[in-house]
Formats: sequence, C-alpha cells, structure tokens
Amino acid sequence: MGQTLSDYQRQVDDWIRTVGVRYFSELTNTAILMEEVGEVARLMARQYGEQSFKEGEEAEDLSMEMADVLFVLICLANQTGVDLEAAMAAAMEKKTRRDAGRHAANPKLQDEAKQETKGRVEI
Repeated sequence: MGQTLSDYQRQVDDWIRTVGVRYFSELTNTAILMEEVGEVARLMARQYGEQSFKEGEEAEDLSMEMADVLFVLICLANQTGVDLEAAMAAAMEKKTRRDAGRHAANPKLQDEAKQETKGRVEI
C-alpha cells in the first residue's frame, strides 16, 4: 500500500523544517494555494478546454501542478492542525450519505457517465 495522507503530512512537515526553514504564514500559503490552483485551471483550459497554448508557452505536467496544489494544502493543514486523513474520511462519509441517490437519479449525468469511464485511471 502507498503512503497515507498522514504520511504525506509528516513528510511535508519534515521537509519544511529542514529544507524550507519554516512555514510561510497561513495567509501567504493561502495566496500560494490560489496561485497553484490557477496554474491547474490554466492547464485544464488549454488541454481539455477551448483555449490553446500561447506562442512559446509550453505544455506543463498537469500531475506536477496538481501535486503543487496538494503540497501547499498539506502545509496549510499542518499549520492549522487539520488531520487530512480524518477530514477526508469524514468528507467521504458525508458525501456518500448526502448524495446516496442524488447523482444516480440525475438525468444530466446518465449519457455522459458511459463516456467518462473511458479515460478514468484505475487506482
């Protein structure tokens, strides 16, 4: 089995304290998180949306941009005392309970559900 969210929280904390010297403030990390999310949005618009890359602009690695988002989110979790593993488990339980039949009954999702499974990554 791979690393857990708790493992990553410890790993990021160790990295910050050794390589990164210290955490940026929570507000600075929030701004950095928004910047990183913007980079993911820009790539999504170009790779999956109607936008094209600008002249001289290179296609970046979407997986690395998503990892950058996760890294900063983990920093914020560490700074604010959030256990991401427990929070994620609670969020999944909440969403499952709340949306038990909601999406399956949504006619807007029926036709596209078949197409969506084509490109899905097996985990």
